Formats: sequence, structure tokens, C-alpha cells
Amino acid sequence: MRFLKIAKDDWTRGVEDLKKSFRVFGPVKEKEAYDFRLLDKGVLPDFSFQNTRLSPKSTVYPQSEILFEYTLDESKADHHVHKVPEKDYSPRVILGIRPCDAKAFELVRLNFDTPEYKDPYWLSAYEATTKVGLACDDPCSTCFCTSAGSGPYDEAGLDVLLADRDDHFLAKVLTEKGEAFVSAAGWNTEAPDAEAGFEKLAAEAEGKVPGGVPTDKLADKETVALHGADFWEDVAFSCINCGTCTYLCPTCWCFDIQDEVKGAEGVRMRNWDSCMFPLFTLHGSGHNPRATKVDRVRQRFMHKLKYFVDRYGRGIQCVGCGRCVSSCPVNIDIRRVARLMNEFEPAPEKCPA
Repeated sequence: MRFLKIAKDDWTRGVEDLKKSFRVFGPVKEKEAYDFRLLDKGVLPDFSFQNTRLSPKSTVYPQSEILFEYTLDESKADHHVHKVPEKDYSPRVILGIRPCDAKAFELVRLNFDTPEYKDPYWLSAYEATTKVGLACDDPCSTCFCTSAGSGPYDEAGLDVLLADRDDHFLAKVLTEKGEAFVSAAGWNTEAPDAEAGFEKLAAEAEGKVPGGVPTDKLADKETVALHGADFWEDVAFSCINCGTCTYLCPTCWCFDIQDEVKGAEGVRMRNWDSCMFPLFTLHGSGHNPRATKVDRVRQRFMHKLKYFVDRYGRGIQCVGCGRCVSSCPVNIDIRRVARLMNEFEPAPEKCPA
């Protein structure tokens, strides 16, 4: 680990040099929102944002991705053979990712990289990616990262952490990937006294994060009792099952697989899916185990705040980015639901008469 000082006068040159070795993704403003996009030559990341509308998870996990292609034309020797299409796993950089979004990749990896199963598409893209964080000195009013095991200066999942200091950036180089990044950009001005400054900035930023969201009792809650809690009808009442929360969420990983065929040519692809959609759990028989809106809303929160804890014995499947809070069209707030779940106590059983 070492610290560098990157003068903003040298920033543009460095970013352009990076594009010679990496595909560079960064935040770009589109209308009123910021999203991560592949930066063309001459385009710089726009760091004048609090948080992007969408997380950068699509840089590793595209919203739609072709897994195989095939032909049904029996006159061709390779008919009915699934072939992996050519994919670009060349080195890439996510420049300006917030610490909460970087930590989200570590949570998502638990799903795509297990001892039993490894997703080659996700892992290949992940391993090709260098994550350069932008510390969050001005958290949003909906942020609660410090309650979700992250923080404005959290280093989990990052290769480099940048702090914006007016006329320069301080860079904390954390990994070998981070070293390759700064080398490709030609940034090498050491800042050996920056460590204490980083700690001070981190403490100040954490102090600006809104009040805590309690999750400390979730692990001890009885799962079946919490599933049957009396507040789920109230939580789900206004939900319109639009799926905005899941598409914005950096830790949602659910997908659907479908075949698309035109004539004799076809592809098998996967697309982001959402537990908010009625078709998500519809069986071929016509039965749907989550047929009602209440079932689907409860599943979302139970998965993130309880089932994840039960399976992994730690944390929650949330990094506190606040996107679902700020963008929900009917004002459903995961912070409120977390409090309800954390404080829930089942009614005492009545003695038989």
C-alpha cells in the first residue's frame, strides 16, 4: 500500500494514457442523472455527482448477455451445438466507483463464485476489472452505508481509492491491479504523509452519514416467525411491482435465461430479472408460490436482510447506497423495513383454554 498525489493538471493526460491499455468506464451525466459508461477518446469521467442512478454492476454483469449461439440448420456440420460467442475480457477500469458499489461486487461474488459452481462469464469480466474508488465526502440523505458494513472511505473490493482534494487527488494504491493502473496512467508522485489525512477525511465523511439502520438482531430472529410477521401487508400495500428497486440495486443478481431464434439461427441469453415480477417464480404447471404482491415484497426484504444472514452468518445483502429509497415511486423505504424486522417480536403463544 502506498499513497500518491495526482495533480488535476495531469489528470486528463493520465486518463487518456489509460485508454491505451484499458477499456475505461466512468460516470457521465445524461440529462439529470449520472451513469457509468465506456469513455471514448477525449471524454473524461464527471466526478460532480453524489451517486449514479444505476450502479456500475453492468460493467461486469450486463443487463442482457448472450451465453451461447447455435444453428438449427442441419446442413451445417455444427448444427445443434452450443458455441460461446467471442467476448471481450480485455483489461477494463471502473473509474470513480463509490466504495459502497465496490463492496457490492464482493457480495455478488458469493453467488457467482462458489466451491460448487463458478460462473465463467461473470468471473472472467470481474477478474479483468480494476476498480478505482472515489471516496464519498458528501453522502446522500438516503445513504446508510455505515450501517451496512461499508463507509464513505471503505476499501473493500477496491484496487485504488481516490480522494478529491481541490487541485489534486490523493490516491491510496491497494493492490497489484492498482499498481498497474497508476503505472499505465503515468502517475508516480509519492505522498508519504497522506495516510493521516485519509483517516481524518474518513472520520469526517462517516460523521455526515445519516442515522444508523439497526440490523444487529436479525441473525437471532426465528425465520419462520419473521416470515409470518403482521407488518408485511402494510409494507407491501403501496408497491406496484415495478422492479425499480432490484434494477438499481448493486447487490441484486437474479436473472432469467431464454432462447431467441430467428429462422434457423438462435442464441441463448440471460437477462436481469426481478423477484418483484409476477412471472419470476411462475412454474410450468401454472402454480406460482409467490402469487401475491405481499409474497413478492416479503421475499425481497427477507432475502436481503434475513436469508442472507442465515446462509452466510454475517452482514446483510445490502451496502446502504440508498438508490432504492430515493427512486421508489411509492416511497417504500428499506431502512424502515429493516427496523421493523430488527425489532420484531412474535406474539406470545396463548395457553389453551
